[in-house]
Amino acid sequence: MGTKTRDLNVKSFLSKYTTYVTFVALVFVLGVLTRGSALTWASIRTLLIAEAVRAFASLGVGMIIITWGIDLSIGYVVCLCASVAASFAQVPGDAALFGNTNFPAFLPIIAGIAAGGVFGLFNGVLVAYGKLPPFIATLGTMSLARGIQLIYTRAAIVGSLKQGFKDIAQKSIGPGFFQVPLLAIYVLVAAVLVWVFLKHTRQGTHFYAIGGNPQAARVSGIKVERDLVCVYFYAGLLYGVAGVLQASRLGLANALTANGMELDAIAAVTVGGVSQTGGVGTVGGMIIGVFTMGLINYGMSFLAIDSYFQLLVKGAIIIVAVFFDMKKYAKRA
Repeated sequence: MGTKTRDLNVKSFLSKYTTYVTFVALVFVLGVLTRGSALTWASIRTLLIAEAVRAFASLGVGMIIITWGIDLSIGYVVCLCASVAASFAQVPGDAALFGNTNFPAFLPIIAGIAAGGVFGLFNGVLVAYGKLPPFIATLGTMSLARGIQLIYTRAAIVGSLKQGFKDIAQKSIGPGFFQVPLLAIYVLVAAVLVWVFLKHTRQGTHFYAIGGNPQAARVSGIKVERDLVCVYFYAGLLYGVAGVLQASRLGLANALTANGMELDAIAAVTVGGVSQTGGVGTVGGMIIGVFTMGLINYGMSFLAIDSYFQLLVKGAIIIVAVFFDMKKYAKRA
């Protein structure tokens, strides 16, 4: 009886904390395969910097998926936001998009985030009031964002950014060798804010209720359409932040910026335990999912595995994660 109870407890623990156990196991395996050389602080810093922007996108789409939605426009919206922010952060001159106009330091940040918010709001209206399936609505806005970005930048690279703008994402703080990238601190702050919002506000609770059963949520008095517009708008703001940070980190923006980020973000939150059937997911899981995917990519690169095989592994992970997610919540559905 005791053994059976113990087995049930272990099974329950593994089921509840699969994301965290998987991450720890991957860290252990990578450490063994590289004899610890892949887990130095310098390597960890590289991983933090590489995944920070994706973390913002993942927090946004994670909230959407909790409401039983999806967003395919992430990559191109982030690309557009990065281009908008970069255009207002250029050193004045003939090569700049706005010529010799010198904009204040805060404008690139506000413009980039605002661009994301506008697209998020548009997505929300299409889904909530236009009654378009989220897949179709965001597929359309993905193309819109792509077209606007190309028209706005004339398909050119937006470079020559001011150093003050680049410092936003390129600097680190802390003593000597153990400096922490500012990007990692931004992710931590964003994760805490989203966690507080989802777990300790009425609207955050509404998001879970809508994802669990939209009709029951509506009957209980929740304004489903309003909250759906809000969740896409909040996600858009996070994409805007991601775009600003991406432009700052790279020191430029072009048509390939954030290419494929929607795949990475959706994969990360799915691996992190956010259910595709809605109503289930945690901020901790989203962030761990981001760094799990990042660790897999980083580990394969560190082990010199061909990039083509990396794509195969990423695709397989997505399929397996969604399969087990659907199987796990089949009874609820």
